[in-house]
Amino acid sequence: MRSHRRALSRCLLPPLLALVCFPVVLLVVNQPPVRHRPLHNQELLQNSSWTNEGFHQRMEARMAWRRRHLRAACTRLGLDIPGNDSLHRPNPWEFLISRRYHLIWCNVFKAASTSWMYNFNVLAGYKPVFLRRSNVVPLQLARRRYPRPSLSELQAALNDSLAFLIVRHPFERLLSAYRDKIQYALPNTPHQKLGNDIIQKYRHTKKSKSAKILKSRPTNNPRWPTFPEFVQYLVDVQHKGDSLDMHWIPMTEFCTPCQIDFDVIAKFETLQEDQKYLIDIAGVRNIIKPEWKNPSKGRVTKELMNNYYSQLTITQMLQLYNIYRFDFELFGYSLDEYIQQAKPDSHMSPAPESSKP
Repeated sequence: MRSHRRALSRCLLPPLLALVCFPVVLLVVNQPPVRHRPLHNQELLQNSSWTNEGFHQRMEARMAWRRRHLRAACTRLGLDIPGNDSLHRPNPWEFLISRRYHLIWCNVFKAASTSWMYNFNVLAGYKPVFLRRSNVVPLQLARRRYPRPSLSELQAALNDSLAFLIVRHPFERLLSAYRDKIQYALPNTPHQKLGNDIIQKYRHTKKSKSAKILKSRPTNNPRWPTFPEFVQYLVDVQHKGDSLDMHWIPMTEFCTPCQIDFDVIAKFETLQEDQKYLIDIAGVRNIIKPEWKNPSKGRVTKELMNNYYSQLTITQMLQLYNIYRFDFELFGYSLDEYIQQAKPDSHMSPAPESSKP
């Protein structure tokens, strides 16, 4: 995160851009040792089969570092203080609790959620053959076996269960959601309707004297919102204080990790190792496997990221960072690579000359 702060502090922004660039203040805080309950009950730990002791130790160190980083960031940003808004009170609504296997998961959409929804459905007793053939949305199947818990139910389960979440670089997660739900929205769905609304509000086209002539003219504009149009929509929603769609809401607001202790913080970028470790310490390696399922639009590659994010201006990039700032801070992600891709703001004009006498 230090490199992230250095990148932002190097931004020489004109006054208008400075409005969207967060001031960066470094505070030296004497952090007490992180209070953390045991990973799991002793019986399951003894049954855990480690084929590589070095892997075990390395993963324990990785998870300990992520928990320490998270707690320090929560304290620095004041997010560990109880309150009444969505960032300062626990959100049990999105958690799935397997009481049988003492496993708790906060489902972050577009962060291996398809894979782990499948895993939790298997843990719930659904047969893989049934899951492959079923036309019911996996989340709906899961909620039949994992009702949304109350806060007291979640707190009780945390006493003897392993809690985990999977996070992803905020901008990579956002692009995956945009491509899946907006650019390639299925016909007659709420997301397609949202896309049409975004186009109507944010797409600026030259008006013809005749609407009929305008309609008959060919256009290079896509039938879905462009990525900059979508970003402008997100910025306006945030300014209004409205809630974002669950597929691109910030992870910090969705899972409230500063209010709930997580034992395992897995990352999409290291998912192969992280979920192998998770499955093993949970004692469920004979039931589920560390698989990666992505039925939507394939992996978001670096080239793909560049193609989309290079369409944004510096202002748009920083406004977008504004929305996901806490996700960057809490989970150790950087803005550096993206801010370098941003275009100069074409609408920024030089200061007007003083009037002549």
